[in-house]
Amino acid sequence: MFSSSFTPLENPPSFKIKQQEDDSVVHLTPCSLFIFHCTLISAQGPAAAPAPAGPSDITTILKKDGRFTLFIHLLQSTKVADNINSQLSDDSNAGLTLFAPTDSAFSGLKTGTLNSYTEEKVELVQFHVLPYYLSPSQFQTASNPLTTQAGSSSQLFAMNVTAIGNQVNITTGETNATLVNTIHTDNQLAVYEVDKVLLPQRFYVPMPPPPTKKIAPKAKPASAEAVNSSTAKCLSKVVLQAIVCFVLAFAIFP
Repeated sequence: MFSSSFTPLENPPSFKIKQQEDDSVVHLTPCSLFIFHCTLISAQGPAAAPAPAGPSDITTILKKDGRFTLFIHLLQSTKVADNINSQLSDDSNAGLTLFAPTDSAFSGLKTGTLNSYTEEKVELVQFHVLPYYLSPSQFQTASNPLTTQAGSSSQLFAMNVTAIGNQVNITTGETNATLVNTIHTDNQLAVYEVDKVLLPQRFYVPMPPPPTKKIAPKAKPASAEAVNSSTAKCLSKVVLQAIVCFVLAFAIFP
């Protein structure tokens, strides 16, 4: 055990510093050296606080994992990545949730499926984005169908989740996927790995034709109606005169 009492030294050691000008000697005790050291530290000022972290960058997050090359390409080519990063930099944004299929998930698609999507590629990527933050525990109480950035139609862009314990399943009517892992979460952006590419029914259900406009019949000009009316009257008079003449002739020449 160490004793709590402290006995000062009767003759503390000192250090001699010779001054060249007048050959005088200055005695420095350990206490003086400690005070001198503290003075130097205080003169330097407090250390600068670290800069606050900026908003999340979706492509940077996915590149760190290294298994989302195809999905990153789609995010960048469709400009959806720029929209996501812009929304994350907005403090009033409600957050975002992203379902990210791996490269192996894309390899599970039929040959030529991805290339067959031209205008649909934007909708395909947006279908993997929810316009709000959804934590892992919130899947238990999520309301179906989920609203995606591709649309909220319960038929064409339907997405339902079911959570049983720690397992979360996602169904779209065309795809049955499983949430495999949490890639990133920071209370503003949640990125989850899914084992399949999520395909909406919109790509397989033909869109209803746009409503046709009924064309009203063209009204006949007033002048034409007047001509037809006068013509009918003249014909009636001619017919009536012919009948009268026929009757008179029959009466005169029985």
